[in-house]
Amino acid sequence: MSSNPYETPLHGPGDRSDAAGVTSDGAAWLASAGTYPRSTLALWEERPDAPVVLPCGSVFDVVNAPAVFGRRMLDRLWDEGPGSGPVAAFRGRMLLFAAPGTAARLPSRLGWEEWGGRGQAVPPLLCHGTGDAVTVPALNGDRSPAPAGARWLVGPDTRHPWLPGPEILLWAAVRAARSAVRISIFPPADQDAKVYDVSRRR
Repeated sequence: MSSNPYETPLHGPGDRSDAAGVTSDGAAWLASAGTYPRSTLALWEERPDAPVVLPCGSVFDVVNAPAVFGRRMLDRLWDEGPGSGPVAAFRGRMLLFAAPGTAARLPSRLGWEEWGGRGQAVPPLLCHGTGDAVTVPALNGDRSPAPAGARWLVGPDTRHPWLPGPEILLWAAVRAARSAVRISIFPPADQDAKVYDVSRRR
């Protein structure tokens, strides 16, 4: 298997061969978040390498985490939990797509959590919901590094993807915070090459 994260395959039904790719059903789901889905799909048809800004709140919310902590959350979701929805990396942050309503409920749930000891708290998570918008990476990679590190780690692959809610993301954040002291057996350069088996999703 190639060590290039842009060439790492995702395993699951309907997936394309590169990690940065999004299926046509996944693209339709993303586009449905915007005011003019057909225009968005037409843009992607013409320029599949173009990132697009999409509103949150109706089709999905987004939990925006620092890259390293977001990776820990993602690992917990896949290693011990139900998997994740679509996940993208953008400008040193991890964008975890979540069920609508998550952005309004997750911060208060994190506030109720009791943290034991220094260094175990969850870093500030940016929650994007109704009234917010996020930039999503291009639909497919061109085998070259994406601008600002924008790429899909778990690409949308269906018209109705499963999306975690606030309870599951709270669980993942707490587990990630508690595992922060562990020493990773993977070298940092390979972290983005991890493959997530999307067939395990709920």
